[in-house]
Amino acid sequence: MKDKQAVVETDLGTIVIDLLSEAAPNHVGYFMKLAQDGAYNGTIFHRVVRQGIIQGGDPITTDPAKQALYGTGGLGVLRAERNSERQTRGAVSTMLAGGNPDSGGSQFFICIVDQPGLDGVHDVFGRVSEGLLAAQKISEAMADASGRPVERIAIRSVTIRDKPPPAPEPFSTESVPELGSYRAVLETSLGDITVEFQPGKAPNHVRNFLRLAQAGVYDGMAFHRVARGFVIQTGYVTSRSTPLNESQQRLVRTLPPEFNDTVHVKGTLSMARGDDPASASTSFFMATARSARPRREVHGVRPGCRRDVRG
Repeated sequence: MKDKQAVVETDLGTIVIDLLSEAAPNHVGYFMKLAQDGAYNGTIFHRVVRQGIIQGGDPITTDPAKQALYGTGGLGVLRAERNSERQTRGAVSTMLAGGNPDSGGSQFFICIVDQPGLDGVHDVFGRVSEGLLAAQKISEAMADASGRPVERIAIRSVTIRDKPPPAPEPFSTESVPELGSYRAVLETSLGDITVEFQPGKAPNHVRNFLRLAQAGVYDGMAFHRVARGFVIQTGYVTSRSTPLNESQQRLVRTLPPEFNDTVHVKGTLSMARGDDPASASTSFFMATARSARPRREVHGVRPGCRRDVRG
């Protein structure tokens, strides 16, 4: 049972759960058996708390005619398995009947936000590793006064698989010449901007930009700052039209500076940062005129604007 994941396909997206067999082996074993038997297929999330929790796994919910009984099925099978896991965002825990710690079964809930008041009450047996945004979307479904979604949100299937081994991050192994062969096209509402890179000047910043771009981190972002005759700036995560998913969030980090001697002329790209030299992350700016701005690492250039600094 070690290093297993559950892939939960729902009407509103996929949720991947890392199963914590060392913390709650009986709960994990029972969940895996039910999943492999297809017991969760066609059940629904029968209770939601907006930005709080989502609850599912009741076998009775496959029958739309038995709504009055939703939340009462599949319980009374498992004894408690207390562990040190906390009810933090993404925790997956067993549901109980009437607060009886030995009444767990097929029903489970997922924390959308931290729920410290539930620590030590419900046994955590998994954690969402991908798909928290899908779970969050389920929590935001229109519901009645009891928390029952107005429209059925079904679990289509639950598949058990081995947890994939960690893969190397994209653009972590390419040489400097290989990095220099890449181009990025920024498709904006006012036209496309093609960027080429200077990995010889700022290799780690180039790797970071390519990694974020490939993962779609920059998609849907706005140009949040425009200074006429100076710069245009984008890459600010909170300007995105949608939140980052878990995979994207893991790629966002601050970078040690790679200051270099490249002059900021029209078309050069540089990282934006705060007072801390090591605070550059996702935000970058493009010069629209020559500037003597010091202490910035130029990592790219718009082709045709500065031919003598191309990577």
